[in-house]
Amino acid sequence: MTSRNRPLIQVSDLSIGYDGHALLRDMSFDVARGDVFVIMGGSGSGKSTLLRAMTGLVPPMSGTVKINGTNIWTADAAARHRISQNMGVLFQGGALFSSMTVGENVALPLRAFAHYSDAEIRDIVAMKLGLVGLSGFQDFYPSQLSGGMKKRAGLARALALDPEIVFFDEPSAGLDPVSSHQLDDLILEINRHLGTTIVIVSHELDSIFTVGTNSIYLDGAAHGIIARGNPRELLRNPPNETVRQFLTRGKK
Repeated sequence: MTSRNRPLIQVSDLSIGYDGHALLRDMSFDVARGDVFVIMGGSGSGKSTLLRAMTGLVPPMSGTVKINGTNIWTADAAARHRISQNMGVLFQGGALFSSMTVGENVALPLRAFAHYSDAEIRDIVAMKLGLVGLSGFQDFYPSQLSGGMKKRAGLARALALDPEIVFFDEPSAGLDPVSSHQLDDLILEINRHLGTTIVIVSHELDSIFTVGTNSIYLDGAAHGIIARGNPRELLRNPPNETVRQFLTRGKK
């Protein structure tokens, strides 16, 4: 399989847990290049824990996570550095540093992983903020932004190094419906126009159906995946009652 045809992310026989107790067991799935891949499931099913394992923050009990064919948990320091440069992460709430301006927050990965002059960094920061609709907000502090604007600023930071993959942990959490819809539109724009592969943890049905091209459903009782596929197809043909109830909740 050539690198072009190979899935961008390959998760194989992955088990994750704490203190010898497996929260998730024997999970295998692929994320194709250009996907908007949704990790969904009920509260406590392990969605965010899986995301952390995929981004190198939580070590697995067993199994592998490969990005561009490289196992992130056995790679040497140089390979892990390259992988880190090729991914962006938007945490819940944006995870901005409150003592730094928006521009300084967005500049962080540029200063940590790249070799740009101060002038080049200013230009890149301005471009990324413009991309997410925050032109002119470089000198604002996070406390001066609304919840939706903080998410956008966090996204600008995640996009600073032009990553091939961006991971989102509950991007709509805490947002009003209008801001949530605007963020969904921005995610789709980044995916379509930049070709960025997106991996999203979410339980928000409107967002899942709007942006998702593929998905897995995690079930806490089963300690793993009980459904996979395009969310809209899973809605039309739910494989089990648990998934049907999740995808039709709130509908009469």
